[in-house]
Amino acid sequence: MTLVIIPTYNERQSLPETLRRTRAAVPEADVLVVDDASPDGTGTWAEGVAGHDRQVHVLHRTSKDGLGRAYVAGFGWGLARGYDRLVEMDADGSHHPEDLPRLLAASSADVGLVIGSRWVPGGATENWPLSRQLLSRGANLYANALIGFGVRDATAGFRVFRAATLRRIDLAGVNSQGYCFQVDMTRRVHELGERIVEVPITFTERVQGQSKMSRAIVAEALWRTTAWGAERRTRQCRERVSQALRRRS
Repeated sequence: MTLVIIPTYNERQSLPETLRRTRAAVPEADVLVVDDASPDGTGTWAEGVAGHDRQVHVLHRTSKDGLGRAYVAGFGWGLARGYDRLVEMDADGSHHPEDLPRLLAASSADVGLVIGSRWVPGGATENWPLSRQLLSRGANLYANALIGFGVRDATAGFRVFRAATLRRIDLAGVNSQGYCFQVDMTRRVHELGERIVEVPITFTERVQGQSKMSRAIVAEALWRTTAWGAERRTRQCRERVSQALRRRS
């Protein structure tokens, strides 16, 4: 069973079309809308859809508490109900639901995480300003240099996790709130030694609503990624010292 998790905050304009396309692209999958008490009525509208579509569900949260925590709440909801694969997807139409069958096809038993990637051959962006492209590429280069997971688009938010992989992760200990949540989860899957596969997608800039990107989100991603890199270097140094001591003894 597959659960597509769509976090929302003030996505009343975008969500109806995204939900329609998702249900058409993967009719066998269930959808969970995780709404952060949107004042524009997104959660109320989604609840109305869930009332006549048994495969659509809504998880209401009491406040706007960050993308990462919304996904962690969605993961917990899905794992408790026995879903095998859990999908991350934006509500704003930047991720094409029609790409979902390809991502799900790549999610085999030996793959812990599938990423819909903009920066592998065949991937692309549409209507994205150069500044955003440079920011995304720079963030991925920086994360790879410090953390070394060998993923070209670690900041991407179109993903498929196996439930078995998520159960190996301490989700309660995931504190990243903004878009660095994606880097954090990539790092955690990599540290488990599980395979990560990137599937090329085209990312389209939203045409309705407002982007949630902010300076605070960028700052959080920068300092957290730097800290994770420092932890990795410290761990590597300790391992080298331990190996040297064992060789001498």
